[in-house]
Amino acid sequence: MRKTTNEPSQCDADLAAVLNRLRRVQGQLGGVIGMIEQGRDCKDIVTQLAAVSKALDRAGFTVIASGLRSCMDPSADKSGYAGGLTIDELEKLFLSLA
Repeated sequence: MRKTTNEPSQCDADLAAVLNRLRRVQGQLGGVIGMIEQGRDCKDIVTQLAAVSKALDRAGFTVIASGLRSCMDPSADKSGYAGGLTIDELEKLFLSLA
């Protein structure tokens, strides 16, 4: 999904944001594991798991949205591909997150 120019693209910025989000999720998940090991309250654990789940969903949607944006780029190849994916493949990926 990356352009071949030297300038950072919106896609690059999106993917950098996704990596940052996933690193935070990794830390959150480690915290949840620690909470379980410590025998913390079920309500607190489920609340943190919900936050981890939502952050993962947002990361997935951001990756797919970036692919859709590159597909709709007027300067992009008109072959129906976005980062090597067809529109149908992008749609399937998007729906897999639902």
